[in-house]
Amino acid sequence: MRLETERLVLRDFVIDDWPALLAYQRDARYNRYYPDRSVGRSEDEVRAFVQMLIDCQRETPRRTFQVAITLPETDEVIGNCGMRRKPGTEWDAEIGYEFNPEYWGQGYATEAAPRIITFGFEELRLHRVSGRCNADNAASANVLRKFGMRLEGRIREHEHFQDRWWDSLDFGLLVVEWASGSCR
Repeated sequence: MRLETERLVLRDFVIDDWPALLAYQRDARYNRYYPDRSVGRSEDEVRAFVQMLIDCQRETPRRTFQVAITLPETDEVIGNCGMRRKPGTEWDAEIGYEFNPEYWGQGYATEAAPRIITFGFEELRLHRVSGRCNADNAASANVLRKFGMRLEGRIREHEHFQDRWWDSLDFGLLVVEWASGSCR
C-alpha cells in the first residue's frame, strides 16, 4: 500500500523501519500519554511491533492498514498512521497516528490523517471512522477536530497509568460528513 500527500508518503512497513520507531518511542515527550512506557519500548518490542504490522499486510481480507509516514526525499520514517476495521464489522474503523516528537507542530498529522481517512471511505467503503485520544493530549484532539471529526464523548477515568487515572475523548466521522468536504 502506498498513499501520497503533498509532503508525505504513507507506505507499508518494511522490517528495516524499526530503528526509526525505536528512536522516537524512547522519547519522553512521545511516552507522556502512553501507559507503562515511562522509559519507552525495548528494541525487541519495536521489532515485534513492526513485524506484526508487516504480517497484517498479508491478512485476507486485510483489516489493518497501519503505514509508515515518510518524507519522500529521504524515505525517513517520521511516524505512522493507520486504519483498523473494528472486529465484526466491515463498515466501521478506527484511525490512529503517532509521530516522532521532532516533527510535531509541522502539520504532518493533519496532512496524513485525512489521507488515510479518504482511503477508508473511498477504498474500504467505510460508513464511519472513529478516533480516540487521551483527554489531556490537546494537540491530538485538535488534529482530530481539524479534519472534521466530531467529539462524541468523554470516557472518564478510562485508563490508569503513570500513577493516575486518565480520561479519553472519542471522536467520529460519518461518510456523509466526509463527502461534504469536512476533512478534505
